[in-house]
Amino acid sequence: MRVLLVEDDPHTAGFIAKGLREDGHSVDHAGNGKDGLFLATTETYDAIVLDRMLPGLDGLTLLQTVRGAGNRTPVLLLTALGEVDHRVEGLRAGADDYLVKPFAYAELSARLDSILRRGSAGGSEPTRLRVADLELDLLSREARRGDKRIELQPREFRLLEYLMRQAERVVTRTMLLEAVWDYHFDPQTNVIDVHISRLRQKIDQGYPRPLLHTVRGAGYRLGA
Repeated sequence: MRVLLVEDDPHTAGFIAKGLREDGHSVDHAGNGKDGLFLATTETYDAIVLDRMLPGLDGLTLLQTVRGAGNRTPVLLLTALGEVDHRVEGLRAGADDYLVKPFAYAELSARLDSILRRGSAGGSEPTRLRVADLELDLLSREARRGDKRIELQPREFRLLEYLMRQAERVVTRTMLLEAVWDYHFDPQTNVIDVHISRLRQKIDQGYPRPLLHTVRGAGYRLGA
């Protein structure tokens, strides 16, 4: 899942971003409302975690602008204002859910899952990805090939999700570095090779037909 986090407090932003990345998600962070609005309207995200009180442009105005442009990305609104009127105001502005500070990361994660499930029920992003007999459940975070469950580390899950979303297409090392590791430069390490090797052992070893292919000189392709 690709998440936009718009939060001006460095401690809170770091706490949330760390949790999301440990769960295998990709996170873009904006520290003020104007930068948040720019990212929300120029990039594609699965969810937005938005603080209500922001410098430059407040969260409600940002949210109303995004909704006014026809963007229906699920939004979880964060605020220190916990009165009923404040929650109603946020929901009427277009938020899908509302979380009052302070909060536990587990609750934030559960609320994100909930608004994504509601969106999926309405016909948006699928909650399961399938390539041949390989299936990835994005809600339970479970991978299976046939009847066998595959145990994945968070980064492996993120890597497999990206490859499955790009099924039958060649993905380059640069694409993987940006989408899975949030690197916008080549760190000159073998991190991709190591993770691809581990992932290939988990999803292909013991099966007659491999699904993860190396395209020499180009990158990788997941498909039959």
